[in-house]
Amino acid sequence: MSSNWVKVCLFAGGALFGSAGIKLLSSRDAKKAYTHVTAAVLRMRGCVMDTAQTLQENCEDIYQDAVKINEERQRGAAQVFEDLSQDEAQAGEACAQAPEAAAGEA
Repeated sequence: MSSNWVKVCLFAGGALFGSAGIKLLSSRDAKKAYTHVTAAVLRMRGCVMDTAQTLQENCEDIYQDAVKINEERQRGAAQVFEDLSQDEAQAGEACAQAPEAAAGEA
């Protein structure tokens, strides 16, 4: 029987606390606090958006620089390959002329 009274008391206390909470939350001071909190959130949102914009611009710059670096490396590798193939062609010509020169001396 005492457990029933405990349940009734808990229900009544919850209802009383809920009613007081609603009045407290809808008071003028609470509304003022909600307004200040909302204003702070909006200021924070603006700051975050500015930071995100700056970060995005920096990322675009980094990407463009990386593309340029890769293009330069690719051009450099092509130049090295071209230089090597020219050196090989010259070496091949020198080798082809060497037997002719040796045959002329004999």
